[in-house]
Amino acid sequence: MSRLALAALVLEATVGYPDRLHRRIPHPVAHVGAAISALERRWNRPERSEAARRLSGVAAFALVAGGAAVAGALATRAAGRGPLGQGALALLATTGLAQRSLHDHVAAVRRQLEAGDLAEARLAVGRIVGRDVEGLDAEGVAAAALESLAESFNDGVVAPAFWLAVGGLPGLFAYKAVNTADSLIGHKEPRWRSFGWASARADDAMNLVPARLAGALIALAGGGGWRTMLRDARKHASPNAGWPEAAMAGALGVRLGGAASYDGVRVERPLFGEGRAPDARDLRRGMGVYVGACGLLWLLAAGAAWRRR
Repeated sequence: MSRLALAALVLEATVGYPDRLHRRIPHPVAHVGAAISALERRWNRPERSEAARRLSGVAAFALVAGGAAVAGALATRAAGRGPLGQGALALLATTGLAQRSLHDHVAAVRRQLEAGDLAEARLAVGRIVGRDVEGLDAEGVAAAALESLAESFNDGVVAPAFWLAVGGLPGLFAYKAVNTADSLIGHKEPRWRSFGWASARADDAMNLVPARLAGALIALAGGGGWRTMLRDARKHASPNAGWPEAAMAGALGVRLGGAASYDGVRVERPLFGEGRAPDARDLRRGMGVYVGACGLLWLLAAGAAWRRR
């Protein structure tokens, strides 16, 4: 399975999920999201008790994650063990990885910042972050892009590759279903607090090891950041997101986090690192760290595959 993870990582970095294909065949995650949204509308009705909504959320989580794992198992069985089948599995596995798309989206932000077009830079970063971007200055845009780059390195690269190596295609598909469910319903607002409880807890558990691995890879690739990561990671509200973000802040010697606005509401967030606010040059450096961290992940996958020969 480590061979499958390595093949999928290399293949996805090379071809990604082309826009032309996306326009014709929506990404599989879109189908998972549609299923979760449909179950939420049907089962998470406000007139139901909190206990009933939590139980329904557990059932929805089990259906979506279990269904994704079964789909992965069926695909693995159908592919067989031959070279063509394994190649098909690697191609399927690329749909759960986001090395190429993450790099391309952050590169679009960097290009606009370096060109001095703040309006376009805000639009570009708005495609990868959930915060309000209208009032961000150039440093705020660079910080938002770096935070997204670091956190998504775990969610979109390390964690999917980890579960692919551990559990094959069923493990990868289950992780992507859980992670998508958490992003849609795993919130603390009253509407989702009970219904999304199971998805949020499962996502925390499945990211526990990968997030710390992601932070370590960033620190290794960046030639530093260990002290900042170990000191600041636990400040984050999430038990996992702080590890890669704090590592990136430390590796670049910049300050990430801090207050941000979401849907017009100002939210006070912890600070990671002690340096200055990042700029476009730091975003370029951060992308270099990201590419290096991806390369280290490839080496880990290759080493694991070699040991299992």
